[in-house]
Amino acid sequence: MTGFKPTIWMRAIVLALPVLALQVGITQLQSDLGQVSWSAPFAQDEAKKPEREKRRTPALRNKVYEKLAEAQVAAEAKDLTTASAILNAMIAGDGKKALNSYELANVYNLKAFIQYSREDYAGALNSYEKVVSQPDIPLAMEINTRFTIAQLYFVQEEWQKGIDALIKWFNMTETPNANAYVLLAQGYYQVKDFDKALTNVEKAISMTEAKGKVPKEQWYNLARYLYFEKNDTKNTVRVLEELLKHYPKKEYWVQVSHMYGEQNKESQQLAAMETAYVQNMLDNGNEQVTMAYLYLNADVPYKAAKVMDKGLKNDSIDGKSKNWEITGNSWRQAQEIKKAIPAMETAAGKSDSGELYARLGNIYLDGDQFNKAAAAINKGLKRGGVKRPDTARLVLGMAYYNVGKYQQAEEAFEAAGRDERSKQYADQWINYMNTELERQESMQQEETALEASTKKLKGEPAQEEGTPEDVVQEETVQEG
Repeated sequence: MTGFKPTIWMRAIVLALPVLALQVGITQLQSDLGQVSWSAPFAQDEAKKPEREKRRTPALRNKVYEKLAEAQVAAEAKDLTTASAILNAMIAGDGKKALNSYELANVYNLKAFIQYSREDYAGALNSYEKVVSQPDIPLAMEINTRFTIAQLYFVQEEWQKGIDALIKWFNMTETPNANAYVLLAQGYYQVKDFDKALTNVEKAISMTEAKGKVPKEQWYNLARYLYFEKNDTKNTVRVLEELLKHYPKKEYWVQVSHMYGEQNKESQQLAAMETAYVQNMLDNGNEQVTMAYLYLNADVPYKAAKVMDKGLKNDSIDGKSKNWEITGNSWRQAQEIKKAIPAMETAAGKSDSGELYARLGNIYLDGDQFNKAAAAINKGLKRGGVKRPDTARLVLGMAYYNVGKYQQAEEAFEAAGRDERSKQYADQWINYMNTELERQESMQQEETALEASTKKLKGEPAQEEGTPEDVVQEETVQEG
């Protein structure tokens, strides 16, 4: 059995993208927001990195700081209602006019955090937009807020707005990290711009590797998926090999095995799948059947049969007719006829077609069970659906011949010969059978003549000269 092709389920495994942009966005945003301090000295962030422009940021007055601190304490105590009330009072009516741009930015910043905590993402986004709309706020504060805005757009699945906001952030920051490139890649993935998605996730991976660190599994998976979508088999394999180096899981062994098959690297395809199998990773029936096919393609039918037999016995492989057929064929190719017979008997019994009974007849013939072979083939022909009735009748003729039913054998061969594909073999068998019968008859005559000659030499009367009673009667007549 050769020429095995991957099934639909295998392709689906390679196509699967386990991490969505939405999930990455929410996780990263939660992390970022959880690290934000709402105390007054926000302007201190400015000293952490050089600014590209000089800004004259207004001072945060003490009375405003005290109100913000009060709201922050309430928020940290999970009293979000009180915290919101304090902030709303600060920006209500004329109170808003009394605050400078930096103070307003801090109020909206904390307000946005509270809205996010309540899963009011639209409200949080609106408040963060008001933060960056304030003039002369610290550059670091604007940069951090714009990154959060981009993430919130992704949370709301407004992919293009998220991309645009993130690009604006990239244009402002001097030290974008790998996570930012991955987030942008996820955004481009969602709008089906796979080339830009791939460029950005590869940038994140290379940045991380350059630092001697291992990129996240999700990043590799996104790159693997994007390369596969581009039909770039070489790079799909490369990424899968990296995944196996750092995250050796079953699905990656199965996927890389499939991709090696796409490259016609049969030995590596088998080795990858076998590595997963010997580690008891292939708990899915389809995976085990694939393993058996790969063994068959590599001319190792005994191992294929063992895989199928084990899976069928522990019910990890579906006990349908097709799987028993694979098992029977594997045992037969491995010359294990005694094991092939019960497997093919089960396969035939579960099938509605006569084809498997015809094949069972072949295996019976291999095992010298000629009467069973004839019975199985007759049953298959009667049931119908045999792909090559002519070939089945050739086997039927052989079975009849071996049990001495020469007339039935000749009829079977003649029926097979009506199909041009089997005519030559049928005629050869008929000629062989007739020649053999003539030879047997000639040998029988020679044996009879030899026996008579031997008796004559010993002085024993030959049977054809008459019985002793006949001799006595003849002598009496002569004497008379």
